[in-house]
Amino acid sequence: MSLVNSSATWVQTPSIYNNLTSSRHNSANSYLYHPLKNKLPFSIFLPNPIIKTAIPFSSFSIAAILTKEKTSAPQEESSKSKEEQIFPTPPSFDFKAYVLQKADSVNKALEEAVLLRDPLKIHESMRYSLLAGGKRVRPMLCIAACELFGGQESVAMPSACAAEMIHTMSLMHDDLPCMDNDDLRRGKPTNHKAFGEDVAVLAGDALLAFSFEYIATATKGVPSERIVRVIGELARSIGCEGLVAGQMVDICSEGMSDVGLEHLEFIHVHKTAALLEGSVVMGAILGGANAEQVAKLRKFARCIGLLFQVVDDILDVTKSSQELGKTAGKDLVADKTTYPKLLGIEKSREFAEKLNREAQDQLAEFDPEKAAPLIALANYIAYRDN
Repeated sequence: MSLVNSSATWVQTPSIYNNLTSSRHNSANSYLYHPLKNKLPFSIFLPNPIIKTAIPFSSFSIAAILTKEKTSAPQEESSKSKEEQIFPTPPSFDFKAYVLQKADSVNKALEEAVLLRDPLKIHESMRYSLLAGGKRVRPMLCIAACELFGGQESVAMPSACAAEMIHTMSLMHDDLPCMDNDDLRRGKPTNHKAFGEDVAVLAGDALLAFSFEYIATATKGVPSERIVRVIGELARSIGCEGLVAGQMVDICSEGMSDVGLEHLEFIHVHKTAALLEGSVVMGAILGGANAEQVAKLRKFARCIGLLFQVVDDILDVTKSSQELGKTAGKDLVADKTTYPKLLGIEKSREFAEKLNREAQDQLAEFDPEKAAPLIALANYIAYRDN
């Protein structure tokens, strides 16, 4: 099937990495969400309206590397961790307690949302992957964004669960032999290894469909207009302007020898960052954020979405399969283009730190107490070990 479309138009924009590392900045030409330059051996029709909001980046100096590692440097007097010193949260905020409470709430909600029923096998497959653990970052971001604007956890929970259902679906499909062909996910055999490829495909489809049904039927306490906006946001983030676009370009890029930063950014801004962005924006909408506030949260989410992938690439070459709970080094074996491959480990870490700082700059105008979970979640994404 040809991907060529002669009517395709392209927006010529510099790479995110160059925007954040250049000492001279032109905000008028700097956007995080952009189509690729027309340098590929194929064309993908992505109309200009995909760039719904122009998002300028500010420049700032390089700070510390992002991922945790042992060093020979002397211990500082402060007992705070590195990320707490660079990106502080209010002393009263207990991130560990927050994560435990939110993860427990999300897990209970997911357990109750997807029950064992007929056809039994399809529901067993859905629950096998959905309830297999995971960091629950997307649901937590959705809830934290809602609470930032005074919303309740219960209001955001259906959308938070929907984001996790879709994330799980994407992992189930991504692991299939026709995609990444992986055997391990979250420390367990992948869904198609446990249930077969046919069931894994259908179970993923079922999670995708049910996610929208669940938002529509389970969201209570907010105007229906907000629910419609949330459904539209989620659909956009996973369709041909989001996850599917990133996955499509990723597949078509296999075997290419000249994949550059702009190409790589397009893949991950869509494949990884778009659903994280959708999770945050859904929460903000449900919490009652105005248009300007939603724009701030959108930029925050796009930054941490790309940050998530940069750190993922670093971990893939620095951690073991046992530490990650999935197959380590598979990108290296498949000769995939990654940030460490293009930039090296240290420059990738510097880029990750810059994305974290740029993300957190978007939260400066909000109440520090209410913004603390989002700040801490950004730091968690930056410093995570798996």
